[in-house]
Amino acid sequence: MKFRVNDEVTVITGADKGHKGKIIVVDRKANKVIVEGAGRVWKHVRRSQKNPQGGRLNKEMPISASNVMLLDPSTGEPTKIGVRFLADGSKERFAKKSGKTIDKIAPARAQHAAK
Repeated sequence: MKFRVNDEVTVITGADKGHKGKIIVVDRKANKVIVEGAGRVWKHVRRSQKNPQGGRLNKEMPISASNVMLLDPSTGEPTKIGVRFLADGSKERFAKKSGKTIDKIAPARAQHAAK
């Protein structure tokens, strides 16, 4: 999965289609992300010492990573994410629509440097 925490994404399917927000949590094992403000549900909580009043909590639930797309940093439109090696051997994420760099994800390594 190529998503990271604090990536700006848009929801492309489901009840929250069109919602834009930042990724709060990435669960790589389950292939899910939690986007702020998207996938909200009411959780009914029983009274306890931890929560003496009880009641209903409104919280975000995980969304499948296939249902969100990263927003292109230059245009602000949804785009796919690619990964490429640079000439010095470092690895970066880039927006496939515009080709712009999103961020570096690995330092330079000799085995990946252009020869």
